[in-house]
Amino acid sequence: MAEPNDADKNHKLIIDVISDNIRETAYKNQQTTIFQINDDIEVASQEEGYIGSYYHATIVHPVGAYHYNVKYRTLVNNNETAPLEELASVYEVRPIPPDIPHEMKIYEIVDVYDNEGWWFGVITRKVEQKYYVYFPTTADTVAYSIDKLRVHQEWSDGNWIVPLLG
Repeated sequence: MAEPNDADKNHKLIIDVISDNIRETAYKNQQTTIFQINDDIEVASQEEGYIGSYYHATIVHPVGAYHYNVKYRTLVNNNETAPLEELASVYEVRPIPPDIPHEMKIYEIVDVYDNEGWWFGVITRKVEQKYYVYFPTTADTVAYSIDKLRVHQEWSDGNWIVPLLG
């Protein structure tokens, strides 16, 4: 097997640094915000296998000071007869991020719409019209069209922040 060249080593180093940042962010709690009944929100999953994913939901009602009953827009109950409703911690809930249209680039941190939710990853390459996205929390790389991508943003102090590399 051929030795990796400097470009390959540099690419791997960049992906490793970005991946560490993504894993750290995916496992942290969202910053608390007060929501009202019927507010559109996203819920960050903290379940194994779903870490780093966000699901569109609506606030049904608050439950005490630290939880909301939420109804998902894309997930259904076990019978597949109604939208899934569940209790979500205030630390798992955030507003819907605004759309930031722009040209996607290699090493950009993005959310990818797949399996009924938005998954947090990094673009590792582009081949023709497909963007290859690496997901550090699952170690998968999958190709997507541009219409499945959005700029990843973090909710901080009441503002949306686009994370910087490294």
